[in-house]
Amino acid sequence: MSIFGKLFGASKKKSSDAPAENRGVHMPELDLPIDEKFTIYFKKNGGKFIYCDSDDEVSSALQNIVEENGWQNNSFFSLDDRLEKKFANEHISFSKSTKKSTVFFTTCEHLIAQNGSILISSNQLKERKMNELPDNFIVYATTSQLTASLGDGLKSIKKKYQGRIPANITTIKHFQSNIKEEDDFLSYGSTAKNLYLILMEDL
Repeated sequence: MSIFGKLFGASKKKSSDAPAENRGVHMPELDLPIDEKFTIYFKKNGGKFIYCDSDDEVSSALQNIVEENGWQNNSFFSLDDRLEKKFANEHISFSKSTKKSTVFFTTCEHLIAQNGSILISSNQLKERKMNELPDNFIVYATTSQLTASLGDGLKSIKKKYQGRIPANITTIKHFQSNIKEEDDFLSYGSTAKNLYLILMEDL
């Protein structure tokens, strides 16, 4: 069972509000499994995630996020037709206009355990810059997208896409405007986003 299953348990509400193990963020990184490391740094960055192990739980998680924020009458900006098709029955209004949208609903390339960041590319953003997107993000990802480091994530992208490597590769690392950390070269110029991660178990 992954650390997410251990933390949240099959019968518990699987949200990032659940207590993590009593392990300090300054303990040697080599002793941490990558899923536990991601959990620690993602939450330290201000992110909120809900761990799910079925499509029904994913649906429930999305509904809870919408209700929690009062987004029932707000459009979701999406650049992924497959994502819109997957969630077509969730009573979400999708839009291709950022000006008419409150939320950016997207997938990602990888989840980076090294610093708790989200690695995305032109496959998710097209030609958009981060500051052109809504302040609220909902990211749908799977546990198989976890990778130990940014370097591993970039190598995976290179291997997956080979001669057609996507452009506009960047990381989202700051999920609260009051969190200030040293930027890596891929997050330079990014703006803080209120980010929810719906994490589906697929391992």
